[in-house]
Amino acid sequence: MSRLKKASVEIREDERVDDLQRNHYQIIQKKKGFCFGMDAVLLSGFARVREKECMVDLGTGTGILPILLEAKTKGEHFTGLEIQEAVAEMAARSVRLNGLEERVKIVQGDIKEASRIFGRASFDVVTSNPPYMVNHHGLKNPNLGKAVSRHEILCTWEDVVRETSLLLKSGGRFYVVHRPRRLAEIICVLKKYGLEPKKMKMVHPFVDKDANMVLIEAVKGGGAMMEVEAPIVVFREPGVYSEEISTVYGY
Repeated sequence: MSRLKKASVEIREDERVDDLQRNHYQIIQKKKGFCFGMDAVLLSGFARVREKECMVDLGTGTGILPILLEAKTKGEHFTGLEIQEAVAEMAARSVRLNGLEERVKIVQGDIKEASRIFGRASFDVVTSNPPYMVNHHGLKNPNLGKAVSRHEILCTWEDVVRETSLLLKSGGRFYVVHRPRRLAEIICVLKKYGLEPKKMKMVHPFVDKDANMVLIEAVKGGGAMMEVEAPIVVFREPGVYSEEISTVYGY
């Protein structure tokens, strides 16, 4: 089988290399597999990783969030945890493609065991773009990789939150993108594990359409006060991003 080579990193025939439009970074993705979407881009703009802070992304997939947050923030180190071995290996090649080995690390492992893998209170920031659909809801993609990314097959929302609470230092921050229809459940589970929602931002595809995503920041041990920020509108018209998306988020 023939292979393509770019910057001494193997690019396979069923893969493509996409420009991230940040720091000249690129990412390897499957031509027919699960690819990152607007939800990951929005989360990378919403999350904050401060100077000298370390973050981990649970269920990192292609590694998009650690790579984008390395480009956008002043954090010290960025880790991605991914259960699918082939996907984790591909994400690690994206890290090497961009020469980020000293700043970004991809670990293959199960979210349900994240606190055992990394140790408790190991991170200042946790991010996640978790599966949105409970296992019995929605049409399940016959491609297992895509199904794992979209449905709660290998972990549940409670698994993500429990491990996040264990991974975070006191006062650490959790940034997540999810679906508004599960908002009551999202907040209840966060509070159950001592993660207090502090900021929330709704995302609307068009100004006259209902929100289809929600961005939340929760703080471990934070006080009971939440700010609901102005919403994001993704498209000005079909196929044309809004000014906010173009300027703030770089698309």
